[in-house]
Amino acid sequence: MLKIGLTGGIGTGKSSVTEAFQSLGAAVINADLLGHEAYLPGTVGFDKVVAEFGSEIVSSDGEIDRTKLGPIVFSDSSKMNRLNEIMHPLIRDLIENRLGTLESTHIKVAVVEAAILIEAGWKSVFDEIWVVVADREEVINRLGVRNGLSRNEAAKRIDSQMNDNERIKHGDVVVENTGSVENLQTRVRSLWVERISG
Repeated sequence: MLKIGLTGGIGTGKSSVTEAFQSLGAAVINADLLGHEAYLPGTVGFDKVVAEFGSEIVSSDGEIDRTKLGPIVFSDSSKMNRLNEIMHPLIRDLIENRLGTLESTHIKVAVVEAAILIEAGWKSVFDEIWVVVADREEVINRLGVRNGLSRNEAAKRIDSQMNDNERIKHGDVVVENTGSVENLQTRVRSLWVERISG
């Protein structure tokens, strides 16, 4: 089974690439969703994150409220680093478990979508790293529409992450997202033929 790690900055179009992979028959794992799973009530992740950041980040339904946790960690890099130290090993374990389960099926390609794949030190989990990149202005506009972020907030989110040039150094394949979703999906299909099914 070919294990592809798919990464890229916020708003670059990773989800659209993932959809294209899925339509081609790949199994897809979303590390962000596993991140939520890793700190559900009753997990080690939940206990550690609440112990670190306080019970005020827990919402009335007993779960960690990302809208309360987000501003805390995005405004202080040391707090973001601490959250990452807690969460990255837990998420990696979940990714490896899912991939292990898929190994026993007839799936030929598994794709893990993970924005922080390189920063978290997960490269060794995968056979190939695919990096999605997009024009900064386009990403800022997308984040305004999709997340309701102001230009300044969007720029802050982008700048809090590894930049595209740094990501590209770690990538085996670069997927440029310039243009429509259809163009992007066509690009992924031709890369699939060229590298995987060809």
